[in-house]
Parts: sequence; C-alpha cells; structure tokens
Amino acid sequence: MNKPILEATDLCIGYDGKSILDDICFSIESGSYLCIVGENGAGKSTLLKTISGLQKPIYGTVHFNVHRREIGYLPQQAAIRYDFPASAQEIISSGALSRGKWYRPFYNKEEKERIAWACDKTGVTTFLGQCFRELSGGQQQRVLLARALVTAKNAVILDEPTAGLDPEATKEFYELLLKINRDEKITIIMVTHDIEGAKKHATHVLELKNRNPEEEEDFFFGMVSDYIERGRLR
Repeated sequence: MNKPILEATDLCIGYDGKSILDDICFSIESGSYLCIVGENGAGKSTLLKTISGLQKPIYGTVHFNVHRREIGYLPQQAAIRYDFPASAQEIISSGALSRGKWYRPFYNKEEKERIAWACDKTGVTTFLGQCFRELSGGQQQRVLLARALVTAKNAVILDEPTAGLDPEATKEFYELLLKINRDEKITIIMVTHDIEGAKKHATHVLELKNRNPEEEEDFFFGMVSDYIERGRLR
C-alpha cells in the first residue's frame, strides 16, 4: 500500500469562524485521482482552498506528506486574467518561479528541462509563441495546466478546470489529466460539477452536501465503485 500523500483530520472549514463543513476526515494515497463533487454552496471550493493552503481551517489539520512547493495549483477561471499580454511560453515558464523564494530573470538547467517536459506532456509546443489571450479556451487551460505541472512533481490541485469549455475541449482535457495521472503517477485533486466525468476518470470521490438536519452526514468519501453503488441504492 502506498503512503498517503494527503491526510485531512477532524477538519472544519468556513469563513470568519462560521463553519460550512465539520469533522471531515479522509486520506488519499500517492497517485490517486480524487474528484470533489456536490451542490452549489456545499463548500467545494472552500475545501480546495483549505487543502491547498490558501485558507486556514477553523480547526483540524490538512497534511501533505510531500513539500507544498511540489504541488501545482490551477484556480477557478474567475481568478485568472485571461487578457494577460504574455506568450504561452512565458506563462508556463513562470511556474518555475513559484518553486523559489526570490524572482529570477533566468532559469537553471533543471527548470528548463521541467518546463520542456510540462509543455510536451500537455501538447502545447505548437503554440508556445502565441499570445495567451488569443488562444482558445481549451488551449488556455492546457497552458495553465502546463504551468502547474512545472511545480507539480507530486500532485496538482484544480478548481473546476473545465468550466466554460465546450464538450470537445472538456473531453480532451479529461483525457489529458487521466494520462498524466496514469503515466506520471501525479496525484489529481479536482473540484468538478461533472459527476459522470468523475465516475469515469477518478479513483476516489468526495461528495459534499448542503447541510440537512435530517441527514447524519454532510459528506461522503470513498472509492468510485462504492460511490456508484451508493447511488444505485438510493
């Protein structure tokens, strides 16, 4: 059995001391593919921000058994400036800067090799010289994934990465993530509204629910096979 890459223990998340979700406990092994699903307002993005370290939990712990500098992050589209006047190459290369403490106007050999690797794995080499804002939605997401992969030696965290993409671009992005997960053994942690896509591609599902006094739990965590069987029994 692989060592857990992520462990959440007695986790309570929310804002300004007001909880959204309480007593969340789960862990995933290195190389897993976790999809976080659920209704709007259930706390998916808040949980993801807490996992990624962008927001502190009210109580409880989130622990990665790898260095956080080796975890890539792709935020929601609303948090990204798609009109940024830079080339795809510049956007991707900037991912190496997050691995160091200070800004540097150059990249060492290891970083250059990692950037080239990320470009190859995401299939963006043919449009590296193009301005980011002139690319299609699917191409832009590939560029941002490549940027995250420059850092992501162990895991990549994504917040609704296919929102706004057309069906074909969504399909291609899912296939790309699955290939990276399977071939490179990089752990995927992703928030998505696409439950069918989660069933098809993920190894684990964490489903969050809006609070209901009549239900004992406001989340489910388990293998995809258990999640599908649970849906059949409802």
